[in-house]
Order: sequence, then structure tokens, then C-alpha cells
Amino acid sequence: MLRFFAVLAAMAPLPTAAATLNFCWVGSQGYTMTGRMQIPDAKMKRHLLTEADVTRFKISGYRDGRLLGTWDNSRVAEGDTWHLRFDPATMTFLTGGSFDGPHSQGWNADGNVQNCGSPGFGFNSGNYAQDICVNGTYVHTSSIPPDTPLKATTDPVTPDCAVTIPTS
Repeated sequence: MLRFFAVLAAMAPLPTAAATLNFCWVGSQGYTMTGRMQIPDAKMKRHLLTEADVTRFKISGYRDGRLLGTWDNSRVAEGDTWHLRFDPATMTFLTGGSFDGPHSQGWNADGNVQNCGSPGFGFNSGNYAQDICVNGTYVHTSSIPPDTPLKATTDPVTPDCAVTIPTS
């Protein structure tokens, strides 16, 4: 019987190692967003990752350091926007395009920043701008140019996006 359990244990799938990445976005008028995502290590060698490749994803929005709201991919419901394009080689989210192309982001906010969960927080990078919405309301004053780079790092980030916090 002991041998039977040893064989079962040997056949059980091992936990998959995952890269944990952090990012920080600086919008206009004191708006910022921090985020964290996990991607299985094996997928980090791909050229382009999408929302289907991300196992965990969470964003938090701020204005002048005050928390406005959060959103994570475990809350995606029918009709919600969850659209991600990420290049792991350059650690860059692809920005400045439309959802039908490879350069756009929609994290609980569609390309028109209309379907932002209520209550909720969302981020959009399309061909018009990068911006946020809070509790179903588009925050126009957060907008920055659509092709502004958005990078990820393995270091933790601060809500003001002023610095990353080295881990070693």
C-alpha cells in the first residue's frame, strides 16, 4: 500500500514555477496605478503574451497616493474587458494601438473606457490615450499619450511610482 501512494505522489503534477512581475503607471493629474502579475516561467520565453498566459493579475489605482480602487483577473465576469499584450523579452506592455492589433491593453476598461466595473477600477491603453476609470466613470484627467512605455520589473514598486524597491 505504501508503494501505491509513492507511485501516486510521483505522478502528481509538480507546482509550476512562475515569474512575479510588478509595474507602475504614471498618468496625468496625480493618478498612478501599481500592478502585479504572475506568468509561468515556461511562457516567459514566448514573443507575445496575452491575458490567457497570465495566472494572477491585480491592479490598484491611486490619486495623489490615495487608493481609488482595485481589480484582479479572478473577478472577470461575462462582458468584462480583460485584454493584455506583453513582451517578456523587453518586459514591456504593448501600448498605443487598437484591440484588434497587438498594441493595446484593457484591464477592466474597454477601448472606449465605458465598461469599467462598478464598483471597480480599470485601465485602458488604446489608440487615443492611456487612462483609467473608477466605479464606471472615465477619468479623462488621467490621460497620457497612448504610446507612453509601460514596463514591468521584478522589483516591488511604490504607489507614487517614484522608485522601485530593490529586493536584494
